[in-house]
Amino acid sequence: MTVESDARYARQRRLPEFGDAGQARLAASRVLIVGVGGLGSPAAQYLAAAGVGTIGLVDDDVVDVSNLHRQPLYGTADVGRAKVDAAASRLAVVNPLVRIVRHETRLTRENAHALIADYHIVLDGTDTFSARYAINDACVALGVPFVYGSVARFEGQVSVFATADGPCYRCLFPEPPAPGSVPTCAEEGVLGVLPGLIGVWQATEVLKWCAGLGAPLSGRLVLFDALGARTQEIRLARRAGCAGCGMSHSVSHPASLSQSVSHGMSQPMSHPMSQSMSHPMSQFMSHPTEAEPAASGPDVLAPETVAAWRAAGTPMQLVDVREPWEHRTAAIAGSRLVPFGTLSEQLDTLDRTVPLVVYCHRGTRSRVAVDWLREQGFAQAASLRGGIDAWSVVVDATIPRY
Repeated sequence: MTVESDARYARQRRLPEFGDAGQARLAASRVLIVGVGGLGSPAAQYLAAAGVGTIGLVDDDVVDVSNLHRQPLYGTADVGRAKVDAAASRLAVVNPLVRIVRHETRLTRENAHALIADYHIVLDGTDTFSARYAINDACVALGVPFVYGSVARFEGQVSVFATADGPCYRCLFPEPPAPGSVPTCAEEGVLGVLPGLIGVWQATEVLKWCAGLGAPLSGRLVLFDALGARTQEIRLARRAGCAGCGMSHSVSHPASLSQSVSHGMSQPMSHPMSQSMSHPMSQFMSHPTEAEPAASGPDVLAPETVAAWRAAGTPMQLVDVREPWEHRTAAIAGSRLVPFGTLSEQLDTLDRTVPLVVYCHRGTRSRVAVDWLREQGFAQAASLRGGIDAWSVVVDATIPRY
């Protein structure tokens, strides 16, 4: 510590849980940020300001004017400049005590291992599935955790994967979705402040990990709805046969899931291993993210398929597992509302002999529900791919999107 660093980090060093020891751990930490865009931009600024010793930046893109509304690391004068150069220049102003390493390249399966090997933790700010799976597989192989973040429209997600006793990204999403099945932010749009919220949350997880503070989001996926000002937490666990980590690690705790909803983001969350494992909806493993619906399979039905069934009069149960306020906002005609958190209580009111189609907003809750329903004997349960949002786009444009 120096006189300058003493003063610069005084407020966080004053925290009893942090202190000089925490600051020293940050100074010795090496963090790799893959993608210095909407998520990486705010995260990089806070990590640099906090005093992370070495920050690596991986990006092969240049600053575009369309980036500026959600990537505050850059200004108008940076348009056309390589992002790693513009970011490094700005971060040097934020904190000249931090070492910035530029990797002006695109992370791929071929170079992921070499890029990540020199770092202690990875912050995932990517916008492609190929990069995210490459990060996951390299992190699992190297024993390096990575902090996941994803945004679309008004929603975001964050978690920590590839820790010593937690799930990896493939435990949650075993395979990438079909090419072209997931719209990009350029196609769907995104609220400019949303990547900032998720990126800062990712930075928080990185700081906690590096400084040895609190409970990481390993084994938990947080979903954030900006319009509703709500968060939901879904418990995750290792997939025994996971292609990413199932063969190289033993399952250290039972698969379980719990969900809580809080209004706002201030409610503290306890460590996943300190919570009860007896939630009635347990043993969940694989489901697609709300922003990233998976390809169709026996337990995932395309909106067109369900629409055709309805038109043909095929018997089915259409169940909405969203919250009541969401059902009031938009619902598929003839569907029955059974909120996710009450599904186990209403299990006996559902018919196991008739196809059961479950939907939510964009695919996450419905897929989790279907995984569990199939374990309870509902062999014909299936999730509506993309949820009511996809239904509105593909089948019925009169249903409002939210």
